[in-house]
Amino acid sequence: QVQLVESGGGLVQNGDSLRLSCEPSDGTSRFYTMAWFRQTPGEEREFVAAISWRGDVAFYSDSVRGRFTITRDNAKIAMYLQMSSLKPEDTAVYYCAAGNDVVFAQATMERDDQYQHWGQGTQVTVSS
Repeated sequence: QVQLVESGGGLVQNGDSLRLSCEPSDGTSRFYTMAWFRQTPGEEREFVAAISWRGDVAFYSDSVRGRFTITRDNAKIAMYLQMSSLKPEDTAVYYCAAGNDVVFAQATMERDDQYQHWGQGTQVTVSS
């Protein structure tokens, strides 16, 4: 089972920007749908954003829409999350997810059980 590897997390201040990256552990696997989720202690994993195979369609949660941008590279291997205007409430462990059987609709892509491949997560902390 191919795992995903996230990078780019860290400690930033309120209003700062940060860019997360996600790549498959084998460096070559491609997935039709890729997404970002996040989780804080004691809470369920929360959908952040998802992107289509071609990268031309993306979905965002209401809490990040307009501040975060999800993209993927032309080779369809790597995925990124550009986070701007970060707030303390964005503090969480961010997970990369991928799947080949996800129905590309908002209600479906928000469900973490639709994704078969996951990363270990990267911590993002936004100080006030």
